[in-house]
Amino acid sequence: MFKRLLLLGVISGLLAGVASVILQRVYSSSLGVDFSKIAKPIGIIISSTIGCLIAALGYWVLNKWLKNKTEIVFNFLFVILSFASIIPAFGAKLPLDLASP
Repeated sequence: MFKRLLLLGVISGLLAGVASVILQRVYSSSLGVDFSKIAKPIGIIISSTIGCLIAALGYWVLNKWLKNKTEIVFNFLFVILSFASIIPAFGAKLPLDLASP
């Protein structure tokens, strides 16, 4: 199960990273501003992959500890941590030569 979860984490991370890069390109072209100085495509893909690997490992650990209630606890923790991870992005300062999005 551990190898399967790691494989699923890598695959879902890569797919999420590619989707995020596509969204970045669409967003940048619609605004006419290039945000590649702030979020480089390779950084987006790597961070998505690492995040999904961490989620897969977290699911594996919860599955070892809480045999029957793994899914509900994992989903609850995932929602809480997802919202908590968005908060620092709103406080990030853009470089002075870029306007706010």
